[in-house]
Amino acid sequence: MGMMDPFREAALLLKRSRYTTAFTGAGISVESGIPPFRGEGGLWSKYDPKTLDLQYFLEDPTGSWRVIKEIFYDFFDTAKPNKAHQVLARMEQEGMLGCTITQNIDYLHQEAGSRVVYEFHGNTKSLRCLHCNRAYKPGQMSLDHFPPTCRECGGVLKPDFVFFGESIPQIPLGAAYEAASLSDVFLIIGTTGEVMPANQIPVMAKQYGAKIIEVNPEPSNYTLHITDIFLQGKATEVMEKLEGQLFSAALDNDENGVD
Repeated sequence: MGMMDPFREAALLLKRSRYTTAFTGAGISVESGIPPFRGEGGLWSKYDPKTLDLQYFLEDPTGSWRVIKEIFYDFFDTAKPNKAHQVLARMEQEGMLGCTITQNIDYLHQEAGSRVVYEFHGNTKSLRCLHCNRAYKPGQMSLDHFPPTCRECGGVLKPDFVFFGESIPQIPLGAAYEAASLSDVFLIIGTTGEVMPANQIPVMAKQYGAKIIEVNPEPSNYTLHITDIFLQGKATEVMEKLEGQLFSAALDNDENGVD
């Protein structure tokens, strides 16, 4: 395609795609005030990851809950969707995006208006009783004493996200495999591909023939190996620029013209 502007090239691919999947990680939510877990300034530099290990939780739910409340309920609750989440929701509403697969547990995609969201790691918006499986919203429970317990049976409540030592829920996993096989375009935003098994999904999509568009501030594990178009920068800035291209009249003319 010659020396076309990468944003324009990405927008054309997205316009022509019959099925597009967005695949998001911590990097899309950083600008909403949610720190990543890994890397410099990440939560694991401040907290011990073992507190989110299933075995640890079962043995010491009180100790685990102290950390959970501080990280996920005092802190995540103030986060609002940012421009990158909003652009994905708009793309879905305009028929340009089939689904969003996310590794995030912050629920910001849904709050931005995305409807078809598969959460690889669950989310913080529900607490589940380990004994009778009843679900509660965090707002329905007092988180002032640990651990919170079920009103029906008194069992310990656990946030409905995937702890270390737990397996990925079958529904999002199956949906992700299906999306990988269907996609003409696979849009990676804010994930460097370090977490198994989620990091295999874009690789599968590539093997099935998808074009890979990657949005990240720095090159990642994907950039050298599978990415077709690398849009470097902050998720909000890149997605705002891409939105400008996607919904511009000039692109329609381009699409009808010659490549």
